[in-house]
Amino acid sequence: MPDRDAPGPPADRAPPHEAVLSRVLTGMLDDVQAHSGAVYVLDPGENVLVMNVMAGLPRVFAAPWERVGLGAPIPVADAVRERRLVWVGGEEEMAGRYPRIAVVLPYPFALAALPVATARTVYGAVYVTWPGSHPADLSQRERERLAAACDRLAEYMEWAAAQGHPVLPGSGVRLQETDPGENVAAEAVRMAARLPYGLCALDLDGRIGYANQAAGDLLGVPVDRLLGATPWTVLPWLDDPMYEDSYRAALLSQQITSFVALRPPGDWLSFRLYPSTTGLSVRITRARAAPHPGRPPRDSGEGPGRLVTISHILSLASALTEAVGVQDVIDLVADEIMPAVGSRALVMLGSSGGRLHVLGQRGYEDPSVVERFDGLPLSARTPGTRALLTGVPAFFESRAQLERLYPSRSATPDGMAAWAYLPLIASGRAVGSCVLGFAEQRTFSAEERAVLTSVGGLIAQALERALLYDAKHRLAHGLQEALLPHTLPALAGLEVAARYLPGTQGMDIGGDFYDLLPVGTAAAAVIGDVQGHNVTAAGLMGQVRTAVRAYTAVGQSPGRVMESTNRLLVDLAAERFASCIYLHLDPARGRALLARAGHPQPLLRTPDGRVRVLDLVGGPLLGIEADAVYPTTEVPLPPGSVLALYTDGLIEIPGVDLDESLAAVADRLAAAGSRPLEEVADALVRHVRETRERGDDVALLLLRPR
Repeated sequence: MPDRDAPGPPADRAPPHEAVLSRVLTGMLDDVQAHSGAVYVLDPGENVLVMNVMAGLPRVFAAPWERVGLGAPIPVADAVRERRLVWVGGEEEMAGRYPRIAVVLPYPFALAALPVATARTVYGAVYVTWPGSHPADLSQRERERLAAACDRLAEYMEWAAAQGHPVLPGSGVRLQETDPGENVAAEAVRMAARLPYGLCALDLDGRIGYANQAAGDLLGVPVDRLLGATPWTVLPWLDDPMYEDSYRAALLSQQITSFVALRPPGDWLSFRLYPSTTGLSVRITRARAAPHPGRPPRDSGEGPGRLVTISHILSLASALTEAVGVQDVIDLVADEIMPAVGSRALVMLGSSGGRLHVLGQRGYEDPSVVERFDGLPLSARTPGTRALLTGVPAFFESRAQLERLYPSRSATPDGMAAWAYLPLIASGRAVGSCVLGFAEQRTFSAEERAVLTSVGGLIAQALERALLYDAKHRLAHGLQEALLPHTLPALAGLEVAARYLPGTQGMDIGGDFYDLLPVGTAAAAVIGDVQGHNVTAAGLMGQVRTAVRAYTAVGQSPGRVMESTNRLLVDLAAERFASCIYLHLDPARGRALLARAGHPQPLLRTPDGRVRVLDLVGGPLLGIEADAVYPTTEVPLPPGSVLALYTDGLIEIPGVDLDESLAAVADRLAAAGSRPLEEVADALVRHVRETRERGDDVALLLLRPR
């Protein structure tokens, strides 16, 4: 690291890391004309990025992201994971790529995040922001300057580690502050230069540094009471998140903002905020009209500290809306909430049958640590059962405090030093408890308790939805597994293989089905697809499969089986349709009789390796026309040929033409068709098995006469 950036300290004294980080950050902001930024240090033991130094904005703006897990969908985490610069060019792009940030900070600004890393080691990350007036693209010069600054910072961190004084995550964010030696007259001069009216000036934390007499008269408060205070603490009628939001918007976007507020009993005042990187100048005048007549003033609250609460709740609420199942909720709490509050361990508890059950945990390598909770009766005296039964959260700031109240060993997870037990109450009932463990003793302030309690309410709502979803999911899959054949019968002279892949959207179930059954010395086979992807579709699929079996048992021909099943669906008035192919196969005679109802045409691979699409004359979908007729087609099936029956999920691939997709499946069948049929089935479904998002189910049935 060059001397100009980090002069080496004596060997027996740790370098002033925060000062160096602050100096590099300031130089970076000046170099690219950015107006705010922060430096994160990686805590490798926790895989968490911790903000050490911040400049240009108040700390409360970044409160939800002071601790960021490497798996979080946040620009600095993406930059570290992908070892690249992440650029977000404006408000719309932020909403599309990082909606959790956009929910908390819905203002026009651009952001760049970069890793601080050498070729061998990642040390942290940096982000910088610009007002919304910045061009949508980052210039090459800006990219080079930012990258160079991060390289210098990484070199410094590498040097510090080699000296035995590594840069470690700080205990609190260091903010760049204005010079305390500046007097009120100098601040008033700067403020007066920005605005031509009688006014006041705020620093980055919202404290009033100057106010003229006209401002005091309009606000109804002596000037000496205004100085050093924030407007929302000294003026109760400004204690409203809406007004604070205008202050935040001005600082972050660096654009002029304004609002109108009622000063009781009936004076409406107009506030216009002019921001810069050192603070805001505020013009206060009487409003010409009251936009919200009759709006009552608000009582005084805790002031700007509440911004932390709002930011956390908005961010976490946005994250929890993405949870579907119980495991999703647990993963989000672990990845988003634990880093935000500094927790090292998590246990999520539910209740059923009068007992506690462990739904999931993070942070405990030894499973036996949390197994003691599983199956505990709700009558047991533990903080987890108490929180669940009473709905009252409990906070324990040390092990001694917890064990004094709950001496039982089952009450205390090993290895932690402080705990928060949050009751999860949704729709007026307890759905579980969330236990957050902390590695060190800590004091839970009133604000932290309020934040964690509010977060518990959000977790409870997400968990209630997830428990219901998982219950429906288990029911639906149990129903579908009961309706689909577990094995296919072994029939003389016939080799068979089948595959079923559920869709990945909705409840992962649907109406695709297949079946194979003996008919004397021959065989009958069917494959079909009932419209829909839910329990109703799965139930109707079972009725169709049962009907086909019944009509086969009484000796009906393929066309008659289809006609009888069609009339049954029409009579049921299920308002759902089904496609189907049904066939009688006689291996001894080397032929098959097929009937088709609106289903994709099957593929036939002949013994010489050629594959063609069978052009079967068919009838309409089942369940539409009661008197529909389904013609029967005879197809030669000599030994060694392969007949492939499938549902449309096999060939309907997003962004791929249907004919091209069918041709690709035919090519795979031609290439693999001589191998054992189980291997052929795997080859035909491999491309959809590897697809993360399947909008439809896939069923495949292969038949090969021997």
